[in-house]
Amino acid sequence: MIPVSLRRRWRVAVVASALATGGVGTLVARQLSPAAGVRWLAGTAIPLVFLAWFLRRTLAENRPPDDAPESGVHSTLGLANGITVGRGWLYACLGGFVLVVPPAGTPWRWLPAVAYSVGIGLDWVDGATARTVSRRTRLGERLDLAFDTMGFLLAPVVGVVWGALPVWYLSVSAARYLFKLGCWLRERRGLPVDDLPESRVRRPLAALQMLTIAVALVPLVPASVAWPLATAAMIPTLVVFARDYLSVTGRRNEANAKERTPVTRVDE
Repeated sequence: MIPVSLRRRWRVAVVASALATGGVGTLVARQLSPAAGVRWLAGTAIPLVFLAWFLRRTLAENRPPDDAPESGVHSTLGLANGITVGRGWLYACLGGFVLVVPPAGTPWRWLPAVAYSVGIGLDWVDGATARTVSRRTRLGERLDLAFDTMGFLLAPVVGVVWGALPVWYLSVSAARYLFKLGCWLRERRGLPVDDLPESRVRRPLAALQMLTIAVALVPLVPASVAWPLATAAMIPTLVVFARDYLSVTGRRNEANAKERTPVTRVDE
């Protein structure tokens, strides 16, 4: 059961996000053009609707993790989840810049780099805050993953539209969805899908991609530097996605088994 006060907090978060977005859209319209303001708001519409929908859908998860001694749904979102929602709003604002490319040399050219970089920083802050105030929740974990994915989708698209990233870099964003689609199709066909194995390289590679995107979005970084950097950074991530898919579908274990040379013991 979701407490009434928690639903009220959700409505406040939705209204605050809408008002903040409207304020930025008005600023875009005044400083760039009315048409640019409309396009920017249109670009943010779908990410903002997703933010509001996903938060409402997962409110019942606003409870301690399974390994925590306490239980029950909290009546407030809490500071850490509030920071995470703010991070989601920043990423949603990136959606507006898919449809709006400000003139070179204007401060608006810095906004995607600043929004994405601040979002990366808040990704660390919300987790540290949750641990500090002892308010870790399953909701926070769900929001964190969802907004990471949203930012990792929108920021590269902005980079490609602005010419800061090569179009083939979008394969990194698509890899996660192709991975999930492949697993879903196997399950639909009644084929087994194993658990994803532990890996020491996934988090460092994710951090590398975030850093690559943030650097590429900085207006001072030329495409002649950003494109080779992004291309080099994407390769190990795609390799790991391919390895993980082979693992969960059992193909990697089969290949390893075929490579092993059976040892036959001969008793004399």
